[in-house]
Amino acid sequence: MPSRQRGFTIIELIVVIVVLGILAAIALPKFVHLSGEARIGKMNGAAGAINSAAATIHAKWLANGSPTAGTLAYEGGSLTVATQIVNGYPAASVIATLAGLSSNDFNAGTVAAGAIPISDISKAACLITYTEAAAGAAPTISTTALTLANCQ
Repeated sequence: MPSRQRGFTIIELIVVIVVLGILAAIALPKFVHLSGEARIGKMNGAAGAINSAAATIHAKWLANGSPTAGTLAYEGGSLTVATQIVNGYPAASVIATLAGLSSNDFNAGTVAAGAIPISDISKAACLITYTEAAAGAAPTISTTALTLANCQ
């Protein structure tokens, strides 16, 4: 007696395809925004690095007696107090380097009015802005542009 081959019927295959289609329709929207959210996370990490670098340099500046001239040495280099320190905090022109932001990942714009925009290398609208410290205040780091509309 010849053996009978067994397999899936066409109806079973159609049911599986329909179920996979339904699952894809439900799951796909959950993964659509992942690249934008990843960029937002990367930029928030950069903002944290900038904040940390500014606080570290400020602490070093205070520990050295709040100098108004000369150089301020830190681990990895030194800053000229007259041009690279503003009210005890790093100037906008040096903050990206101090925070360790690579030009492969971030684009530091041009300093204007004491502020520098730092954007994602692939999305210029996805940016943070570092504004130099005013007298008696800390510098500000604006993350208002970190939205899915700007970062996706």
